[in-house]
Amino acid sequence: MTQQVPSTEPELAGVRNFRDVGGLPTVDGRRVRYGVLFRSGHLAHATEEDAAFLAGLGLHTVFDFRNAADQRLEGPDVALPGVRNVNLPLSDPADGAEFWRMVRDGDLDQLRGILADGKGAARMIASYRRIVTERTAEHSRVLRALAEDSVPALMHCAAGKDRAGLSIAVTLLALGVEREAVVEDYLKSNATHRRYKVRRSGAAESAYSPEVMELLSPLFDARAEYLTAAFEAIEETWGGVGAYLERGLGVTPQLRDRLRARLLD
Repeated sequence: MTQQVPSTEPELAGVRNFRDVGGLPTVDGRRVRYGVLFRSGHLAHATEEDAAFLAGLGLHTVFDFRNAADQRLEGPDVALPGVRNVNLPLSDPADGAEFWRMVRDGDLDQLRGILADGKGAARMIASYRRIVTERTAEHSRVLRALAEDSVPALMHCAAGKDRAGLSIAVTLLALGVEREAVVEDYLKSNATHRRYKVRRSGAAESAYSPEVMELLSPLFDARAEYLTAAFEAIEETWGGVGAYLERGLGVTPQLRDRLRARLLD
């Protein structure tokens, strides 16, 4: 099939990290179809122009992986006419609540205590491993929905990097996308215009000092080591992607075929 290549990627005013994952190559020479699978940060701050653009995508479903605490902090997604909103929290609001309070409000010594000496990156790695091994019901539901009737679809969390990043990665693995291409797409979240805006309380000079931002960087970076840790957890737990999809997520070969028919050229 001839691919429809999209125009220049939009830079939305109130939605971070938006992109179409179309064009990514599969191991058998196919590509993800443009206009069927999108990813972004939350939609709570979308402007009228942003909402009009998103409405024009013809979305069937928006998958929101934020938890209740995220939604209280940022607000609900903007309403898009005719679009089904599915909330599938991939993290517990109580999980690390004190940690994230310290990230927002803690002073330099407190941040050093929870993030210095590799502790921030270690926390992210543990989170990625936990989400991919423990949130199998949620990932199964997403893949089944995509295979049945839910495209075009947009997946997002808060920053569009971690929970959405893993869900997109799982979807791409199910489609047979090349592993290197999955990682390359994930790392695009590091672009300056895509990054989540860190929110800290206190005077700007101390709240966003160079040392503070350096300590926070493991939490707000997309790092290949994080996604690699998730892939390693799949290998260790199930022995490979195929077994993970079939035994872990209940995704049969027939369902994978339907998924590929909907999302691949």
